Amino acid sequence: MKKAIGGYFELELNRGREFHTNALCLNTGRNCLEYILRARGYKKVYLPCYICDTVIEPISRLNLRYELYAIDKSLTPIFDKGLKKDEALLYVNYFGIKGGAVKALLARFQNLIIDNTQAFFDRPVKGVDAFYSARKFFGVPDGAYLYTDARLDCGIEQDLSYKRMDHLVLRIDKSAEDGYRAFVKNDDSLTGRPMKTMSKLTHALLCNIDYKKARAQRRENFFILHERLKHRNELKIKAAGLSSPLAYPLLCPDGYKIKSELIGKRIFVPTYWKEVMKRAAEGSCEAYLTRNLVPLPIDHRYGGKDMRHIILSIER
Repeated sequence: MKKAIGGYFELELNRGREFHTNALCLNTGRNCLEYILRARGYKKVYLPCYICDTVIEPISRLNLRYELYAIDKSLTPIFDKGLKKDEALLYVNYFGIKGGAVKALLARFQNLIIDNTQAFFDRPVKGVDAFYSARKFFGVPDGAYLYTDARLDCGIEQDLSYKRMDHLVLRIDKSAEDGYRAFVKNDDSLTGRPMKTMSKLTHALLCNIDYKKARAQRRENFFILHERLKHRNELKIKAAGLSSPLAYPLLCPDGYKIKSELIGKRIFVPTYWKEVMKRAAEGSCEAYLTRNLVPLPIDHRYGGKDMRHIILSIER
């Protein structure tokens, strides 16, 4: 189709570059996982119990077997089995702070899949399958990146994203609360969505981001919170060498109360992940994490003043 000249104006966006330039660009992280599973021909996947149900979706769709493994209170896997050629171990780089655990697993296993959906700025390791989510870090309707040297021998249709923009524009025009229902609707619309390549709209939005600034601001915010809250954080974080985390994960016995109080003050913190309670044993590490881990926002929309407000809201 020839380029249109004239007529009405489109969204005016910067024509920069995406952060992940050498990856396969798909519509969702779960479809990145499906791509890996199909291309590698895996028959069974080992998953952490502490994980979102969306990861299980492609495994179930492909009728593959899976088995859950435990993690400890430092989010490190407890896994001592060997892997067969048609089996894979998936590990989540939780909150973008578990690069050390990833390296330890790389030394032990070949059939490894790294879920970097919470670690957008962590660079992939050559020869290791890894996938990333754009919408967990930026204001886009969808989009994910996949690093793998395996290839599917089939054409993949390109996605369309214009119908999934409501929550993004409502937050600007009205408020976060007014856009929340549309945000949930958008999340739900991605369930069961077939594998497609990233839409032109999402590509354009991702070319509009100052990644250097975003990465630096996240790191700065993370360390402001860490300096003040590390004394009460049961999660001992090796802060040196961190790239740019998703959030500051504060773990404490009254975390469930802190979450409720922060939300009441319009400091919105999610729960990772409520569905874990359906499969985690009472008294397990996974159940404790789900109830009491508070992922404090550190993203590039905010600065030191906002971080100090979060700290004061917790300490009062």
